[in-house]
Amino acid sequence: MAGSAATYDLKGLNCPLPVLKARKRLAAMRPGSRLWLETTDPLAVIDIPALCADAGHQLIETAAVDGGHRFLVERGGAA
Repeated sequence: MAGSAATYDLKGLNCPLPVLKARKRLAAMRPGSRLWLETTDPLAVIDIPALCADAGHQLIETAAVDGGHRFLVERGGAA
């Protein structure tokens, strides 16, 4: 199931662009769909979980990768 998640490359973008773009992309997805967000913005470790909490999405996994972070987000039904 995790293999079915799309990847959204947000590397090289600085706050607030990763969150704004992630919010727009998630809004276009069906509830329950999963999306990997890849970022290099150090503030994303604060901003992406806050986006999930505010919008009703579920943060499934967070991983530090070379030069940034990856976040697996499951779209909530309320967004």
